[in-house]
Amino acid sequence: TVDRIIDIYPSGQQAQIRMQLSMALQGVVSQILLKRRDNKGRACAMEILVGTPAVRNLIREGKTHELPSIIQTGGDAGMQTLEDSLHALYKKNLITREAAVGAANSPESLERRFAMAAPAPTPTLGRRRF
Repeated sequence: TVDRIIDIYPSGQQAQIRMQLSMALQGVVSQILLKRRDNKGRACAMEILVGTPAVRNLIREGKTHELPSIIQTGGDAGMQTLEDSLHALYKKNLITREAAVGAANSPESLERRFAMAAPAPTPTLGRRRF
């Protein structure tokens, strides 16, 4: 979203726009609506970026490619990755795994997260001894 705002302007003005945006930005919320598993409307998945000093500095320096790592580690500041939100919606049984992976910025990362959180297989029970 930040890059889209900056890219609207001609390349000769982008450094000035980065400076202005870095000073004015309070936060960015990007959202996507996904069909609910129960077919009763949509569920909202969000990515949240907060205008912390680190975020402002990256924007000013033109290092917006580093923002995803700031979002990943910025939970204490109220930041959230899209994958965090998708995973939470899936855990609440609001959306399917396929819908979550299809909407992710990083499907591989979300799949790894699902694999780590997968329940252990139920052992086959033989004869019980009491």
